[in-house]
Amino acid sequence: MTETADEPRGTLTVRTIAMPADTNANGDIFGGWVMSRMDQAGGIAGVDRALGRVVTVAVEAMTFIQPVKVGDVLSVYTQVVSVGRTSMKIQVEAWAKRFRTSVHEKVTDATFTFVAIDDEGRPRPVDPAGAAPVKQS
Repeated sequence: MTETADEPRGTLTVRTIAMPADTNANGDIFGGWVMSRMDQAGGIAGVDRALGRVVTVAVEAMTFIQPVKVGDVLSVYTQVVSVGRTSMKIQVEAWAKRFRTSVHEKVTDATFTFVAIDDEGRPRPVDPAGAAPVKQS
């Protein structure tokens, strides 16, 4: 079972608002919409770490802890937890800032596995030393 933390782990990678078009018949945001934002954030972190294209190959142990509602701001945090020869595991957490409140709750987390690929779509090595940090102005 996933433990709920008081604070997000990792780097804020994606932030978006849940809209009415993203709801299921119960009025909650589709789990697939949340998972898509998590995959997007994991892909961003993977591209940054691999310095090139990556593809999602697996998602481990995703548990939805709380629903996401219309108007909530979804923040997705990422952290590279391991790097293999061509693949990397990225821990992804989704948190919701509840609409018109200051409440910030963890809604789900999962470990995504990405593989670095070349221009022909074949696996390519990931530099074990990692990328140099990018300076932001």
